[in-house]
Amino acid sequence: MDTAIEKARVLLESLPYIRRFHGRTFVIKYGGHAMVAPELKESFARDVCLLKYIGVNVVVVHGGGPQISAMLKSQRIESRFVDGLRVTDDATMDVVEMVLAGSINQDIVSLICRHGGRAVGLSGKDDGFILADKLPPVTARDGQEHDLGRVGEVRHVTPDVVVELMRAGFIPVIAPIGVDEGGQSL
Repeated sequence: MDTAIEKARVLLESLPYIRRFHGRTFVIKYGGHAMVAPELKESFARDVCLLKYIGVNVVVVHGGGPQISAMLKSQRIESRFVDGLRVTDDATMDVVEMVLAGSINQDIVSLICRHGGRAVGLSGKDDGFILADKLPPVTARDGQEHDLGRVGEVRHVTPDVVVELMRAGFIPVIAPIGVDEGGQSL
C-alpha cells in the first residue's frame, strides 16, 4: 500500500510539469558513459519513451567520439587531434559516417523501439537538413595554424523532415553529420 501511495504522490507532483511541457519539443544530446554503460542505455531509452508517452516531442542527437576512435584504430587509421578537435581527412570521414550514421544510430533506434517507442534514424545529410560550413584553419595553443579537414560548423538547419517525423509519432534520432553547399559531408 505504501508503494502505491508513493507512486500516486509522484504522479501528482509531476502533473504540473506534464501540463507545462505537453506538446513541446525537447532536443536531447546523448553521449558519454550513457552510451556505453548497459544500465544507463536502458534508462535513457525508458526515459525517452516516457517523455513521448506524456506528450513531449523528443529529438535525440547523439555523439560517438570513443566509438569513432575505436573503429579508426581497428582500421589502422591514425587519429590526430588539435586542441581536442579531431582532424578529419576523407578516410576518417568515411569511418565517422559509418559509425555515427550506421552502427550507433541504428543501435539507439533499436533500443528506443525495444522500450515501446517509434524511432527513425537520420543524419544531417538526409534531405540535406543540416547545412554546415567548413571550419577555417584554427590557431592552436602551440601557435601553429592547423587545417582540421572535413570539420564543419552548422550554418542552418531545415527541420522539415524532423517535424514531419514527429508529427507522424516518431522519435527522430540524429547523427551529427552535416553537408556543405556542394553536398560534401562535414
